[in-house]
Amino acid sequence: MQITTVGMISSYGALKTRGDWLWQQTPHPFGVWQNVKMQALTSKPEFLLMYQFDFPNPHKKQKQSWLNFLQKKQRSPELNIESLLRGVSKEKIIYLMREPPLDEVVEKHKKAYQIAQQYCGYVSGPDDFAPVPEYMPAIWYHSNSFQDLNEMSPPEKVAPCSWITSGISRTANHRQRLSFLHSMQNSAIKFDLYGRDLPVTAKSQGELGNKWHGMAPYYYNLAIENYADNNWYVSEKLWDALLAWCLPIYYGGPAADKLLPPGSFLRLPSLDEKGIAYIQEVTATPDAWYAAKDAIAEARQIILHKLNLLNWLADFVKNNG
Repeated sequence: MQITTVGMISSYGALKTRGDWLWQQTPHPFGVWQNVKMQALTSKPEFLLMYQFDFPNPHKKQKQSWLNFLQKKQRSPELNIESLLRGVSKEKIIYLMREPPLDEVVEKHKKAYQIAQQYCGYVSGPDDFAPVPEYMPAIWYHSNSFQDLNEMSPPEKVAPCSWITSGISRTANHRQRLSFLHSMQNSAIKFDLYGRDLPVTAKSQGELGNKWHGMAPYYYNLAIENYADNNWYVSEKLWDALLAWCLPIYYGGPAADKLLPPGSFLRLPSLDEKGIAYIQEVTATPDAWYAAKDAIAEARQIILHKLNLLNWLADFVKNNG
């Protein structure tokens, strides 16, 4: 079988120099999955994935001042998009938006789609106004090998519930989640909280170097999306929980219902007192987890083999090679 090389570019800082991106999502060495080989930084890929790439705005006006005038000659040259495309033809360049269409960024996303269509043959995102509205292919953030995740039995469960989140508060949706966190802390629910940049009052167990440690020992995991208002958006919060054999208590849009088998996750009804009461009732015993084990096992195989971003890329290359 001929192997096609796929390169990648992203505006996510952690990915800009990652040579082994997605390699943990395949059982084969060096990022091979079926007919593709993910080589993010290769100089001459046959296909190129623009993964949440933020195009620079060449028409953005800078505030004029004497300082700007003095620094004019010292400014870096404007980014040349063509130089980033590595000679790949338009029909073989893929643009995937990953961030949700929060009210605060909708116009920015629309502009990104417009620009992407100038350079990319396929432009998609998890929102209705994307050129191709589509679910995000699955990535996950466990460091376990693909073989380990694929073949493992449920790990030992010793604690009721965990929540891995952050203290980001830049949008109304983020602030709603932080308010719900405050309500959770004031309740009688037993759960362990992990994450970065959380307020001191949150009583966090700290940031995790490996999400597995904050999920695998727990029966339940709170998977609360930043956005739940369309039919497309679902993120790694759900995939990570299921791959760690947790039963997710999920707050998000209806996309998850279309992608995963019934009973593989629970729906959190709301981010208010009703939601608090639901979590308290479910996490009081592991009964719901035991009842969901078979559905969780099925969902894990769907995530690993079908929803996997590498599998999505293999299908795309097969249909557009």
